[in-house]
Amino acid sequence: MAKKKETKKVVEPLIEKDFEEVETPVMETPKPKKVEPKKPNWEIKDRVYYLTRKRKPLSYMVRSAGIYFFDENLGYERELKYCQNQKTPFVDEMKGDQRLEHIIFRNGALHVPRNKQTLQKLLSLYHPQKNVLFEEWQPEAAAADDLEILELELEALNIAKNIDIDLAEAIMRVEYGSKVSSMSSKELKRDLLLYAKNNPILFLELASDDNVQLRNFGIKAVELGILKLSQDNRNFLWASNDRKLMTVPFDEHPYTALAHWFKTDEGMEIYSNIEKRLN
Repeated sequence: MAKKKETKKVVEPLIEKDFEEVETPVMETPKPKKVEPKKPNWEIKDRVYYLTRKRKPLSYMVRSAGIYFFDENLGYERELKYCQNQKTPFVDEMKGDQRLEHIIFRNGALHVPRNKQTLQKLLSLYHPQKNVLFEEWQPEAAAADDLEILELELEALNIAKNIDIDLAEAIMRVEYGSKVSSMSSKELKRDLLLYAKNNPILFLELASDDNVQLRNFGIKAVELGILKLSQDNRNFLWASNDRKLMTVPFDEHPYTALAHWFKTDEGMEIYSNIEKRLN
């Protein structure tokens, strides 16, 4: 038999190869950016300041020294002083001599020209009495207030123009009292429109208050002799037989109490009865 040939495995020698070492880049986590609060835009212009509550003394001196401002960024109070020869109102930033200057309002107003930036910033930004003792005149805010008042006047006049005569009488009775009963419808309408124009906020409140009309209803019932109010203003009675209808609670106006009583079950029946008599 033929012998099988033995196959020898050839082992290749290991050859060392040069490998370049590749450094893996380390990813650094980005640090969050510090968001600094935006400083308000400061406009260089002339500014006018007024004493609050429409005060207009011949002269009024506002404190210009011994006052402090809490600095949110630094975390402590900083002393303020208005000095004519300094470029800052902060005492810790001043250099050299400090010549103190008075801040005086004349006839309730103080005009500060654009070149006096230290005084303007003291009054507009840092003074502890700003918007309390005095305030800067803001034409944009004044225009917005005027616009709001005009819109209220327009709304009040539109409602007054279309209001029914009973509600008009009820509203004007708040202003004129019993005099309303002797006024003609044209006089009533004229005075109502003037009242709405001059007092738009109060007029709108009265026009939406159902108690005003109920008060007027009760007053008319007393004036026409349907109801009667006792001399001590404590009880309402039927005028025909002096039967007591209700007792006025302590410290409450009689007709306000009557208006509230008309909303109760018993009061609604009396209201309907009186309404039939008035019609």
